[in-house]
Amino acid sequence: MSWVRNPLAAPNFPIPTHCGSTLPGASQVSPHASSLRIYAGTSGWAYPTWKPEFYPAGTPAKRFLEFYATQLTSVEVNYTFRTLPTAKMLDSWLSATPANFRFSFKAPQRITHFKRLRESEDDVAQFIAALEPVRQAGKLGLLLFQLPPNFKADAERLSGFLAMPDLRTKDTPPIAFEFRHESWFTDEIYAILREHNAVLCIAESDDLLTPEVHTAANYTCYRLRRDGGYSTLELDAFAKRFAALAEERDVYVYFKHEDEPTGALNATAFLALAQAGHR
Repeated sequence: MSWVRNPLAAPNFPIPTHCGSTLPGASQVSPHASSLRIYAGTSGWAYPTWKPEFYPAGTPAKRFLEFYATQLTSVEVNYTFRTLPTAKMLDSWLSATPANFRFSFKAPQRITHFKRLRESEDDVAQFIAALEPVRQAGKLGLLLFQLPPNFKADAERLSGFLAMPDLRTKDTPPIAFEFRHESWFTDEIYAILREHNAVLCIAESDDLLTPEVHTAANYTCYRLRRDGGYSTLELDAFAKRFAALAEERDVYVYFKHEDEPTGALNATAFLALAQAGHR
C-alpha cells in the first residue's frame, strides 16, 4: 500500500491510495486519536456545499458521514431537536462510523423550548430510549439541552429537571446545558450542575460568551460558533488548552455548521493540531 497526502485535509493526515472501500480522498483520523480524549466535529454533516473544500467533489450524499468520520471524531446531531431518529437511521449512522466515533444529540425542542423543562419526564424518557442503539454501540456522546435565549435563570426548575429518575441512572449519558441568557451564569446554577455531574456547555458566539466553568467531573463541552471561523493561531491555542483538559476528562468540541465548510475545516485543522501535540 502506498500513501499520499490529501490536499483537502488538514496537515499530517496520510491517506492510502488503495484501501478497500475507503472513499477517494479520505484520510484516516490519526491512530493517536483513540488515546486522546477529544471528540471534535461540527453540528451536522449533510451539506453538499462543503464540496470540494471538505468533501471531495465526487462524494455522493449517502457517503458524506462515512467520509466525515475519516476526518473527525464526533458530530453533534441537530436533527433530534425536531424529530427523533428511527432505528434504521441510527443503524446506518453507526455502520458508517468507526468504533471511537461519538454522536452527541440536541434535546428535542418540546423539552427545552415548548415545555421549558417542565413536566417533561415522558419526553426525556422517549428521547433517551430512542438513542439506546447508539449507547449499546458505545458511540453515545453528550445530550445537549440548549435553552432559548429568552429563558431566564430558574434554579428550582433546573434542579427539579435534573432530579428526574431517567437522568440519574448509571446508564444516563453525559448531560450538557447551553444557557443563552446571561442570568444563568451564577454560582447557584453551577452548584446545581455540579451536584448532578452535568456540564455547563462553554459556548462562544458573536453575541454571548459562556464563562469557562467546568461543572462535571469527567467531561466538558465547547461550542465554538463565531462567525467567520478561527485562525490557525486560535485553533492552535484551543488545541493546547483542550489537550491539557483531556488529560483528566473527555472534551467535546463542536464548531459552527453552515453552508460554507469553514466549521468543518476548522474542526479538522484543530483535531490535527491536538493530535500532533499529543504524540
